Amino acid sequence: MTDILTTADGVSFLRAPDTNFADMPDFDHASRHLEFQGLRLAYVDAGPRDGPVALLMHGMPTWSFLNRHIIARLVAEGWRCIAADHIGFGRSDKVMDDGWYSIARHVAAHRALIEALDLTDVTLFVQDWGGPIGLAQAATLPERFTRLVILNTWLHHEGYDYTPALRQWNGQWQTDGLFGVNIPQPLSIGWFMMLPLGGMQPRDLFAIIQSGLHPDLSAADAAVRRAYDAPFEGLGRAGMAGPRRFPLSLPFDNPTGGAAAEQAVWFETLKAWTKPVHFIWGGTDAVFTEAWGREWASLYPQASFDLIPDAGHFLQDTHGREIADIFLRRLAEQG
Repeated sequence: MTDILTTADGVSFLRAPDTNFADMPDFDHASRHLEFQGLRLAYVDAGPRDGPVALLMHGMPTWSFLNRHIIARLVAEGWRCIAADHIGFGRSDKVMDDGWYSIARHVAAHRALIEALDLTDVTLFVQDWGGPIGLAQAATLPERFTRLVILNTWLHHEGYDYTPALRQWNGQWQTDGLFGVNIPQPLSIGWFMMLPLGGMQPRDLFAIIQSGLHPDLSAADAAVRRAYDAPFEGLGRAGMAGPRRFPLSLPFDNPTGGAAAEQAVWFETLKAWTKPVHFIWGGTDAVFTEAWGREWASLYPQASFDLIPDAGHFLQDTHGREIADIFLRRLAEQG
């Protein structure tokens, strides 16, 4: 394991070596850094500085690499793309104490980045936990945002119906749950990601857990697997506190850590959003279903809704260029 570092306030953390991130497929962006509470918040800032700004938010258990195809497409069209790694993920520092993590802290970190870079006229792309963390910024700093692009995500509010898949996800990350027990060993994040991304089958996942046997991957899938493992390689279980805390911060299980009350306020605040909002939804996602996405979009008379029928939960990885093309088409339609 790498050396344990400590902030001035006594918070212990790990930092993945830069060598972990060498030769990432389709992702050669330099890592920039902002100090947040004595920790390094890593982010990508790609494209022309005078271009329109896109702020892209990742969720669990990914990092800014997830948005690489969207970033490439938008940068080619002259956009400035900014994508940070939440503390505990990607190239950001990994606080070792599970209890340090909360949605409020993640929200504060991204607000610090937005204000440090003085971002304005921002188009916000959100998915998974990037939804609550990102939409909090639009709700509290609306003057900085021009439009919203909402992918498979949610905001907690009274009456929200959590799907069986999401409740199961929470259970699997409990101390005695499938992933709580088996991640990072014998099942790494990268190997887990191969299941929803189509690189392996459920039987392969259980073979890894039961016998340590890994399936053969194509060269392309192997490179992607390594990219999702890179943030945690060599850090051991202590470096996985960030990923562990996200599923255990779901408001039905952890209202305080999951900012349940705050999310409900953001949801109500954003009902008054009158600027453009585009929903782009993966149709096979059992966690955030098409029905929920359409229900949410129906709150906004100005909203567009585009379904990608064969896309799942991690649609930025599997359908990133299509997402960017849909967005650019919707933008052109607005004139």
